[in-house]
Amino acid sequence: MLVEFTVTNFRSYRESQTFSMVRSKLKDSDKHESHSFPFPDKPDMGLLSSAAIYGANASGKSNLIRALATMQTIVSKSAGWQRGQELPVVPFGMSAETLERPSEFEVVFYSDGTRYQYGFSATRDRILEEWLFAYPNGRSQSWIERLWDEDEQRYIWGRMEALKGQKKLWKDSTKGNSLFLSTAVQLNAEQLQPVFDWFKSALRVVGIAGLDSSYTANLCKTESVRNEIVQFLQAADLNITDIQIEKRSLNPEEVRFSDDTPAPVRDHILEGILSKDYVDVRFQHKGEHGTAMTLDLEDESDGTQKLFTFAGPWIDVLKNGRTLFIDELHDNLHPLIVKMLVGLFHSKETNPNNAQLLFTTHETSILSQDVFRRDQIWLASQEGASGTNLSPLSDFKVRKGAEDMERYYLDGRYGAIPYLPHFYADVAAVVGN
Repeated sequence: MLVEFTVTNFRSYRESQTFSMVRSKLKDSDKHESHSFPFPDKPDMGLLSSAAIYGANASGKSNLIRALATMQTIVSKSAGWQRGQELPVVPFGMSAETLERPSEFEVVFYSDGTRYQYGFSATRDRILEEWLFAYPNGRSQSWIERLWDEDEQRYIWGRMEALKGQKKLWKDSTKGNSLFLSTAVQLNAEQLQPVFDWFKSALRVVGIAGLDSSYTANLCKTESVRNEIVQFLQAADLNITDIQIEKRSLNPEEVRFSDDTPAPVRDHILEGILSKDYVDVRFQHKGEHGTAMTLDLEDESDGTQKLFTFAGPWIDVLKNGRTLFIDELHDNLHPLIVKMLVGLFHSKETNPNNAQLLFTTHETSILSQDVFRRDQIWLASQEGASGTNLSPLSDFKVRKGAEDMERYYLDGRYGAIPYLPHFYADVAAVVGN
């Protein structure tokens, strides 16, 4: 479960910005229990079950998700990178100064009931600093301390006495463009495994490319899970009574290559593609007089296709208490469906293992539907050369129940909306030319 995430000097984020899931001291008593849960080691404090991030286009909402996805990628894959391979970090680009500075990422989270604080700073060429603090009994222990000394061209390591195992081997095996955490876990550092597993399994990040339906489709191969997905779709008021899954292999003639693709490359790609099983998905609907009608997935509405795509990950995250970040949740979905999806995280019956949902959206109608506490609503604003600024709505002086949050947001009272004073005149000038 996520406590907070901090990013510095990455894409539109120039200065450090922290996104927090810690429940504030707001007196929203009607949502106190349903919308949050206690810290595993601090029962008097709470973590939020969901959060929504609003902001204008190009305000930095998606870059927050990109930042976490980048951190996840470096943790999960850097141990296998070749020496000299560039790290996928992109510093703030509107300042010559920041282009020379490293990007920095830090996350505080719980894994197997223990709180961890892990982070690193990096340029495209190397990891400059890496740290990990663990709190197994509420007391801080330093497990990783790594710092690049530019003058001596070597890493300086902290004592790291609380970390047990073959530390010399792990240090010697860690490349400049790799994380010690990732390398040590690859070399069987069992003590660090829960930290790595949180990034690898407990954290699910869905960026602007979105999800595809293959994950849910493959889950449907199991009858019990297929029934759960049917129930999920029926709960959204879709007239679907069953899902049919048909396995098939891809015909080589269905694969198209450009004329200049070398034969060895074609053969390698074909071998990978043809070795996999694919599934066709069909939905059974109840027709008139008890008849049944079957439609292929691609013949369903965009909303039905997207909801089916969400069904598998949603059920998985809720069942296993994972943390899900998703960009543009509202696309092709009715506002009431969005409200239903979010609401699943606010019920102890559907979210018994304290899963968390964090998403970006432009869908403002749920602001006026009493869906969120004010500390669950975050605002992203782009401030030119200063970069993206993140702030929760609870930072604003709002009297509970006294404001229409949707109208006030669209009126610009909280900021984080497009500034369009010359929109019509500018478009008219373009069209006129």
